[in-house]
Formats: sequence, structure tokens, C-alpha cells
Amino acid sequence: MSCPFTGDENNTLGLADATIPGAASADEKTDATNSTSTSGTKAFRRGGKDDKITRADEGWFGPGSVAWKVWLYPTAALQGFARAVTIEHLDPDLVAAVDASGQVYKRTPARYDRTMEYFTSWITADSQTVIRMSDILMKVHDRSYGVNPVTGNNYEANRPESQLWIHVTAWHSILYVYETFGPGKLSRDEENEYWSQMVTAAAAQPIRQEDVPRTRGEVQKYLDDWREKLSASEAAIRNVDVILDGFETIEPDLPRWLQKLGRPLLRKSIIATYPRWMRPMLGVKQSRLMDTLSIAVWKPIYRVLAANPKLFLWMIKRICPPGVALLRARSPRDSRRKPPGAQPRGLAPHVR
Repeated sequence: MSCPFTGDENNTLGLADATIPGAASADEKTDATNSTSTSGTKAFRRGGKDDKITRADEGWFGPGSVAWKVWLYPTAALQGFARAVTIEHLDPDLVAAVDASGQVYKRTPARYDRTMEYFTSWITADSQTVIRMSDILMKVHDRSYGVNPVTGNNYEANRPESQLWIHVTAWHSILYVYETFGPGKLSRDEENEYWSQMVTAAAAQPIRQEDVPRTRGEVQKYLDDWREKLSASEAAIRNVDVILDGFETIEPDLPRWLQKLGRPLLRKSIIATYPRWMRPMLGVKQSRLMDTLSIAVWKPIYRVLAANPKLFLWMIKRICPPGVALLRARSPRDSRRKPPGAQPRGLAPHVR
């Protein structure tokens, strides 16, 4: 699979070699393919039943954390990621870097697949894997720079301001859809822990720690301050439209009838989470009644998925096969079976 950021076939995020026993180098994969044809055995496949994660530790947060509770709830996989990556397109310099690669509309499933795997691993992988993945991604981003054809500004994918915008938008969107479609608002203590963990996660990015908001109020002020900087180019609207039609553009392995049924349901539910002032910028419009109906349709779906981990894994296998190994290693339901004190210790950057 090529890198979703550059399209380079020789440059992926390196997750297979970093976290999955049995993942092979290019030469080994060639040998495995040749041997498969002669021996009749199946080669290793990402997301297959032999795709398993081995952790050296429980990562930066651990199974008892609020980050695991929110990010591994089923809402994150569809509305959460889609809301985050579409709103991110309102940063004009960021969208210039994204559009220069052309991967959103040329290789939509691959880009979504790798992005979702990266963020899920960021929450659940062991500490060393998180650092390694972050290092690789920053090296990939180092080659993404140029002049924005719309604004004339210089853009750079690793610019701290753009990376903080991505970071805050992602954590805010994942929590927002959890509250909207899922169990509802967190307790005050849980929410404080959640934003604290967002600050911890920022250490894996080229972000200045002093700039990261630390409370709901600070996050809201940060997003409000960004409002006057936001704009939407033709490229942004085109990419957003492709992502909103994710049931067809992102999930090619779903049954065709489910794609046709799910496309308008997913699209309308994502739009329902946008502030009304933002919708014209993204090239969408929708009534308040449709917002209410779209949210009402998805709430029982997520209750069923949350109560049936096997059904949730069935869905993830079809929209992001590598994510199956991460969720199979410890599902949200598994993490609630033990109190936090009974879990192996997480190794956040500030822990010595």
C-alpha cells in the first residue's frame, strides 16, 4: 500500500513491521507469495485472523483511561473521523498540502484506512510504537511543502500551527460525536481527564505544548479564534464531498446494497454535527429537522454496536481491516471488565 500522504509506494507508516508479528519485508512478502502458490498455504493478510498485536506496554493511556473509552466507542469510526477530517479542510494551507498529493479522491479507502489505523494505534499501541509511528509520519510530512495556489502562502505539513489544528479538531470531533450519537456527556472529572490526555498525545506531534488547550473552555476559545482564519477552496469542497459519501468512497468492501442505503444516512448525520455557520463554507446545507432525524436514526445503531463487539469488529473489518487487530487486542467492552488499577501501567511521556 502506498503512503496516503505522498502516494509513494515505498513509504508507509511502517505499522506492520512495528507492531504485527509475522509482518514481512518486501522481499519476504515476495518469497511468501511464491511459496503460497506452491504449498497452498495462505500468506499473511492485514486485518486477517492471524493479524495480531503484541504490546510491550499499555501505551500512553491504558485500557482504563477516558481516551480509550471515547476513542474506541463505535461513533469514532464513522462520524468521528469523517467530521474531523472534513473540518480540517477549512485550514487553507493544510488543504493545499492535502490536495497536492491528490490522495483523498484518488485513493480514498487507502488514505482513510491508514489515517484511522494511525489514530487508533496512537491511542492503543505500546509507547515505543507510538513514538516510531510519529517519527515516520513527520518524515513523510517533511516532503510536503510548497506554495498555496489560492492564497500564495507557503505551506508546510509539519508546521506546528497546522498540526495543532488537526490535533484539536480530531479530539474535539471524537468527543462531540460520542456525546451526540453515543452515551452522552462525560462527567466533569472524566472530561478533565480527556483534555489532559489530549495534551499528552500532542507530545507525539510537532506541536508546542504551551499552545495546546487544556479544558473545554480553552478548546472552544481555540476553535472560535480559528474561525476568522478559515476558508474553503474548490479543492476543499471537492475533498469534503468525497469524504461525506464515505459509505461508497471509503468502504468498498461493504455489500453494494448497504453502500447505497448507508451513503445518505452517513452523509446527513455528519452534516448534522457541523455548526450552521460552517455549512456554506463546506458546500452543504441541511434543515434542523433533518439534523434531528439523522441523529435519531444512528443512536440505536450505536447502542447495538457497543453492546455487540463482534458486530462492531465486522464493521471495522470492512472499513479498515488493519484496525481489527487493534480492537481485537482489547475491545472497549474488554477494557471495562477490570478497574483501572488492575491494568498494566500506561507509559505517557511525563511518566518516569
